[in-house]
Amino acid sequence: MVRVGLTFRSMTVDDIPAVTTLERATYPTPWSEQVFLDELGQANRIYLIAEDEGVLAGYAGLMLVGEEAHVTTVAVHDAWRGRKVGTGLMIRLVDGAIHSGALHLTLEVRASNVIAQDLYRRFGMAPVGLRKNYYQNEDALIMWAHDIGSAEYSERLATIREGLSA
Repeated sequence: MVRVGLTFRSMTVDDIPAVTTLERATYPTPWSEQVFLDELGQANRIYLIAEDEGVLAGYAGLMLVGEEAHVTTVAVHDAWRGRKVGTGLMIRLVDGAIHSGALHLTLEVRASNVIAQDLYRRFGMAPVGLRKNYYQNEDALIMWAHDIGSAEYSERLATIREGLSA
């Protein structure tokens, strides 16, 4: 269950120091503060924060290009893993994508990151290919979900939302 005190909001420039600290703790080749500043400056981006009483629990980002929404990043603090923070971030990214007119959702995920792949599969994403050495010395699995504006996909999201409140 998502903890009652957990809130979700748009990322701001003021969040970047905490975000980059979590980024460095999460990824072997982390984004810099400048990358996050640049991302926040783009009109076709959605970046979100999950926090508990002002403490960063996770963040996620999305790039919108035409009918496609590309998840650029998702990170959850170790202390919050297994508490549906990633699911909460993803549901809000997908809502933003649909609201913006996207029909398809895509991302790359480490081939070894089975936990993240399971999360993305719950959102209807399926593997469609592999990017060799995408993460320096590790392959990325390319995943897609199509027709995210459909009634069937809306039912999937409703089921995910029910699971968040359980």
